[in-house]
Amino acid sequence: MKKILILATAAVLVFGFFALDLNHVLTLDGMKASLGQFEAQRAAAPLRVGLAFFAVYVVVTALSLPGAVILTLAAGALFGLVTGTILVSFASSLGATLAFLASRYVLRDAIQRRFGNRLKAINEGMAKDGTLYLFTLRLIPIFPFFLVNLLMGLTPVRTLSYYWVSQLGMLAGTLVYVNAGTQLAQIHGLAGIVSPGLLFSFALLGAFPMLAKKFLDFLQRRRVYARWQRPKSFDRNLVVIGAGAAGLVTSYIAAAVKAKVTLIEAHKMGGDCLNYGCVPSKALIKSARVAHQMRHAGAYGLTATEPGFSFSQVMARVQAVIAAVAPHDSVARYTGLGVEVLEGYAQILDPWTVEIKLNSGCTQRLTTRSIVIAAGARPWVPPLPGLDEVGYVTSDTLWDEFAKLDAPPQQLVVLGGGPIGCELAQSFARLGSKVTQIEMAPRLMVREDPEVSELARVALTRDGVEVLTSHQALRCEKDGARKLIVVEHQGVEQRIEFDALLCAVGRVARLQGYGLEALGIPTQRTVTVNGHLETLYPNIYAAGDVAGPYQFTHAAAHMAWYAAVNALFGGFKKFKVDYSVVPWATFIDPEVARVGLNEQEAKAKNIAYEVTQYGLEELDRAIADGTASGFVKVLTVPGKDRILGVTIVGEHAADLLAEFVLAMKHGLGLNKILGTIHTYPTLAEANKYAAGAWKRAHAPQKLLAWLERYHTWRRS
Repeated sequence: MKKILILATAAVLVFGFFALDLNHVLTLDGMKASLGQFEAQRAAAPLRVGLAFFAVYVVVTALSLPGAVILTLAAGALFGLVTGTILVSFASSLGATLAFLASRYVLRDAIQRRFGNRLKAINEGMAKDGTLYLFTLRLIPIFPFFLVNLLMGLTPVRTLSYYWVSQLGMLAGTLVYVNAGTQLAQIHGLAGIVSPGLLFSFALLGAFPMLAKKFLDFLQRRRVYARWQRPKSFDRNLVVIGAGAAGLVTSYIAAAVKAKVTLIEAHKMGGDCLNYGCVPSKALIKSARVAHQMRHAGAYGLTATEPGFSFSQVMARVQAVIAAVAPHDSVARYTGLGVEVLEGYAQILDPWTVEIKLNSGCTQRLTTRSIVIAAGARPWVPPLPGLDEVGYVTSDTLWDEFAKLDAPPQQLVVLGGGPIGCELAQSFARLGSKVTQIEMAPRLMVREDPEVSELARVALTRDGVEVLTSHQALRCEKDGARKLIVVEHQGVEQRIEFDALLCAVGRVARLQGYGLEALGIPTQRTVTVNGHLETLYPNIYAAGDVAGPYQFTHAAAHMAWYAAVNALFGGFKKFKVDYSVVPWATFIDPEVARVGLNEQEAKAKNIAYEVTQYGLEELDRAIADGTASGFVKVLTVPGKDRILGVTIVGEHAADLLAEFVLAMKHGLGLNKILGTIHTYPTLAEANKYAAGAWKRAHAPQKLLAWLERYHTWRRS
């Protein structure tokens, strides 16, 4: 009843405000028209008029009525800079606190009950740094203050803190607006409009948000760097830790703009992608595909044959491919580009000092204006009982371990049903291993739509992989010389024998050994960064897998540009990373490639969409190549050709996706793709035909009916 009474009282007051046409008084013209009358009343009874003004301001602010800005200008016109500022400062803070309390009392419990889980992170953040957030909002008056009052009432911010932070944070803005009001009071003609004082006041209004942001950045930096002694000069402009995709691109950009940059790598140049991931896996996939094509040559009118091969030669080819690509990422190349490359382990001692324990045994310290952490990620190994006893490989170690084998593992267990697990499971099955793939989730590749997961399962099963979804790995055991993994499915345990076990259950950022803990840089699964890739310290950045949110080589290279530019030129302009269009692919056969939303993500985010799908079984080139399976699926805004996301399953899906990536990046819709000539016969025509399917579904039926009548008339 109390809440209803509060709402009813507020509704009556707001209704009365508009019913009595008071909103016209609180406009610039209304204020100018009444200024003379108000000044006469103030001269006759200054205290009474001051108290009345104070009360009106409190009510207007508490009820979130329009006109607070006009009242602030009026305070300057009526009471002058000092008195007007005092009145407005206390009245606005009091009114804001009343609105805050009303929102808290009437709405907070209901909102928290309904959206408590979604608001958990916000509540934790507000409990920790709520006063700082509030101060920032008050100091930069872009976000409407009445919304700040209402929304803050839903958070755990303490009332007393809310009052004094509002009082302090709004003071600078109040001074600017009241000062503008003092100048407005002096306008008597057109000449007054361009008076120096008035122009200065409006210049302050325009510059205030920028100056306030600079001031806040200064306070934040001062607080963060308080316990550190900044060097008077620096040895380097930039130090980059890690020579994977993110580190290589960052250092390359820095050298290209003539910055003095040092790149530090403890192990192999090129990082995971070159040495353990993208390059070796794709080399293995190619060998496995050729073996598969030989077995199925009959589909092309040739004689099928069982491929004869030496597994050691297959693995040697993998190493040869790595060696062929390695010069692109070598120490020699980057030294030639102007990058100083140091081979050793880096540790950040303070925000400007990096210590390197060189592989030669020496130690070197460098001071630098900025640091980029690009340490990458490593395979995650689950804490499975008995795993160490039976032995295992990961996507990092299998290349060296399997290179020792004369034949592929006879019985291989792949733990994990994500992209890495699926690619390697299919490849080793095609090379002759009996592969069992174990996935805890109900389907493979759970980030993709269900029909994509099903196509992946069918493809792997067809190649001989035994796919066990909804199976929980419990432990590993040894039975004499036999190695076993125990899994559970629907309450029943099952033992699976293997010669080799591959853990492919995901990757985790490399966070230890770089000094992050001593510096207090927050980490969870990755290094915590803001939109500019800054860590807790604005001169220390993180990019690539170590920062997330995507663990792709191309995403790391994309982030590296932002890290390099912000680290070197952030004092002039900073850029937020654009993650709006990030493609990825899984290189099983048929390939799976995606950019933007798929259906399950759109539903989870409650985003309206339409689906257009084109099956590759209708594509001439796919039929000729014997690869007529898969589809192009496009999600668009309902009724429009704007692309929300694309999933392609089929031969060369990752290559076909590039056209849609370009279209989404530059705002091109399906009509533009439909109007582009595609070479015949190519797989790329599938993109055009998908656009054509969308066009047919959105054909103007009424117009077509009239055209039919027109042509009928023309024949008569």
